[in-house]
Amino acid sequence: MTQIQSALTTVHASLKEGVQLVAVSKTKPVELLLEAYEAGQRDFGENKVQEMALKAENMPKDIRWHMIGHVQTNKIKYMAPFVHMVHGVDREKVLRELDKHAKKVDRVINCLLQVHIAQEETKFGWSIAELEEVLPGLTAFANIKVCGLMGMASNTDDKDQISKEFSDLNDFFTAHATKQDWDTLSIGMSGDYTVAMEYGATHVRIGSAIFGARTYTP
Repeated sequence: MTQIQSALTTVHASLKEGVQLVAVSKTKPVELLLEAYEAGQRDFGENKVQEMALKAENMPKDIRWHMIGHVQTNKIKYMAPFVHMVHGVDREKVLRELDKHAKKVDRVINCLLQVHIAQEETKFGWSIAELEEVLPGLTAFANIKVCGLMGMASNTDDKDQISKEFSDLNDFFTAHATKQDWDTLSIGMSGDYTVAMEYGATHVRIGSAIFGARTYTP
């Protein structure tokens, strides 16, 4: 068993029942992703469209690719034919472009609305107040399916702050899930996914705990 396969086994053992692991493989070479694939991993997360597209061309076709980074609208056309889920939908222009390019390739693309919950200006996403205004218009997009929400907590060691941020997002998710037909709450990364699972995470995005620190530049 390789180091990556051992790490995957450890992470899977720590997940609550029903929680989906997205292995964050950004900047990692295909060889390492294939080790994870051989261990049974099928969901991979990338933050650059062109890198994800190149990997998709060179890896097995049953992989579910997750776009977890900030979405540049001029790159959407490259991932529309194959992306499984877009986690970082943070503005209406992305919704419109996703819908347009999904229609061109006769697909319905799964996506999540990114909510800004961190105490950091560098994070993207709608505020909860802004989302209240966005939700009624989602039915206008026939070729995308909003499956739920995504959020990134503050980069801090303060567990109380992280818990509060995840809790607030989970409250909003729970309040709207039935009406909006949501089933996905993507919160939690290597440093805070155990906390995220306490607040309803259905998907966790874990990279360094599996692949180690990002040292590879494609």
